Amino acid sequence: MKKDGYYSSGQFARMAGVTLRTIRYYDQHDILKPSLVTEAGARFYTDGDFARLQQILLLKYLGFSLEDIQEMTIEDPDSHFMLNALNIQLKLVQDRIEQMQLVEKTLKDTAQAISEEHTVDWSRMLDLIHLTVMEKSLKNQYQNASNISSRINLHSLYSVNKEGWFPWIFTRCQIQPGMRILELGCGDGALWTQNLSRLPKDVHITLSDISEGMLRDARRAIGGKDPRFSFKAFDCHNIPSKLGTFDLVIANHVLFYCEDVGKVCQGVSKILNPGGRFLCSTYGSGHMREVSLLVQSFDERIVLSADSLYERFGRENGADILSPYFGKITWQSYEDELIVTDAEPLISYILSCHGNQNQYLPDRYKDFRAHVKKKTEHGFHITKDAGVFLCEKVTNLK
Repeated sequence: MKKDGYYSSGQFARMAGVTLRTIRYYDQHDILKPSLVTEAGARFYTDGDFARLQQILLLKYLGFSLEDIQEMTIEDPDSHFMLNALNIQLKLVQDRIEQMQLVEKTLKDTAQAISEEHTVDWSRMLDLIHLTVMEKSLKNQYQNASNISSRINLHSLYSVNKEGWFPWIFTRCQIQPGMRILELGCGDGALWTQNLSRLPKDVHITLSDISEGMLRDARRAIGGKDPRFSFKAFDCHNIPSKLGTFDLVIANHVLFYCEDVGKVCQGVSKILNPGGRFLCSTYGSGHMREVSLLVQSFDERIVLSADSLYERFGRENGADILSPYFGKITWQSYEDELIVTDAEPLISYILSCHGNQNQYLPDRYKDFRAHVKKKTEHGFHITKDAGVFLCEKVTNLK
């Protein structure tokens, strides 16, 4: 028997303008469960369920897959899962707009060529096919970009050192007019967007990243018309020789992600001019250790990084790794710490890490948020142990 305030599956489907089959599918796949199931198996929905269904339909319209939607905590209006997903989808939409503009231009150019020359340029048509096929890895690339932004945001909000990491790095670059500069793993270009007013006019900067999505972010942030910048996608293990040589190469928190750090260093040495400098940042064993202790106090199974990245390339071993390829290697520490007073940015940081936390936290998200809120209500101290190695190319080294 129907209860007040409840709608049968058929009524619910008609209210939303979807088929009963769709409602049943969402139920079977745990995307939207009914609020009431009677002993006879009849399913009933509420106005709250209707609001959640509207969210699902909106997310479908925006291009999310049902798998994506299932992973998103749509019943939690403060959820960082939802915000993160929407930001990623916004960037995908921006990419589609740019691609369609290129498709439009290619179609017009091809039609004009056929009209004037009465022939089809098949190479141009092949380019058109490439433009209309989205990269399979695009969503993963933007997830990586979003993760990096979450980590940067925590430091921006709560660092005691008010100079900021990127202005501090920029100062150590000692950029002079006429320099040719390469950044490996530029991410969203934050090093440059935060220091554009300090940048000489007469420089040439090549920003590179393995991710096309990251480069698009950087190009949008900097502005594609700034003549000082060019953008190249490549793996830093294989730096193209056609790029030429550089006076300065920057690898900001990049080397500890590389499978073969020595190969990257050798490639950097080859493209540096004599006396050219290599600036590479990293961190030490104590960096952000309180965050790992925090999540393990909630669930000891959680490990925020599958690898201790500082063991691959860190403050303690970096000079030994760099010494076969560079001379005059010095370390400069960035003196800083975090005092976090709000749980949400810290949660975003934790969810962005490279470990197994997303296996255990989504199902217990509300409990975890309460746990972090309790830890941060009087200020949560986090150690920072980061800095840069400054290296110089010496001609008698590799």
